Amino acid sequence: MTDLSENSSLETLLSLPIWIENEKLLSVEPAGASNMNVVLRVKTNLRSVIVKQSKPYVRKFPQIPAPVDRIEIELCYYQLIEDDEVLRNYSPKVHQYNPEHHILVIEDLGKGQDFSDIYKQDFQWKNNDFRSITNYLNALHQMEVSNFPDNLEMKKLNHEHLFHFPFMEENGFDLDTIQPGLQQISLKYKTDEELKNALETLGKRYLSHGITLLHGDFYPASWLKTENGIKFIDTEFAYMGDCEFDLGILFAHFDLAKMEESHHDEFLKYYQHSYIDELVNAYRGMEIMRRLIGIAQLPLSLSLSEKEFLLEKAKNLILTS
Repeated sequence: MTDLSENSSLETLLSLPIWIENEKLLSVEPAGASNMNVVLRVKTNLRSVIVKQSKPYVRKFPQIPAPVDRIEIELCYYQLIEDDEVLRNYSPKVHQYNPEHHILVIEDLGKGQDFSDIYKQDFQWKNNDFRSITNYLNALHQMEVSNFPDNLEMKKLNHEHLFHFPFMEENGFDLDTIQPGLQQISLKYKTDEELKNALETLGKRYLSHGITLLHGDFYPASWLKTENGIKFIDTEFAYMGDCEFDLGILFAHFDLAKMEESHHDEFLKYYQHSYIDELVNAYRGMEIMRRLIGIAQLPLSLSLSEKEFLLEKAKNLILTS
């Protein structure tokens, strides 16, 4: 396998069997700060494409092993939604897949930005963007899917960082390096056996097989602003599960961005599928907590007291579900 990196040369890329006849490579550069995979923008004399390669570890945290075939999940997801007249407009087109090198070549959507600025105090929604999120989840959750891969190894990886690692008293991650005082606050929840038992039960449900195709990582870094509207990317965590999982993740990030509850209510006005409020809240609380005291930190503009308030809210969402 040719091992790509953010510093890969044109010569290295040219050696890969992923190019079309008479294609000459002109430039290569990193295409955003991907957490999971190496992602490169390659311009040729014929087109501009995104080249993604998965490796047997997490790109941002090389010490964390990860299934190398996760790129196939992304491929399956994009191939599946290509047949949907709504979803195909929100995702990049697949050009080529090379299993030997674990490489996916997809459409270059342009130098868009993700929605990480949602956490800034001056963030304002554009109405079309907000509606796009609803339209996307509506269309995704109504798909009838019978043969999507179970993606169990990626779910196990995610399960560790959703339900277990953040709640270990000794996990080697000093939260005071994120914000002084956060480590001490976290101990209240890391030693709460009732909370940890509830999370264990919820985690078992997450690992089970469901009936709805989910994005699986539906948070602002997976939403891309482009000249052609909002697009949704990074689908290697997709799986068949509870629709409430995608909803809970979404609403947790509304909380982390200090959005009014009216945004949550507005979204649900347009969401057309049945769901269990208590299960949405449980996943919502879990995501709030793991983002505040887990390894997958966000560029949040929250004071220590605001984080403490959200952690308590999240605990109550989990325990009252």
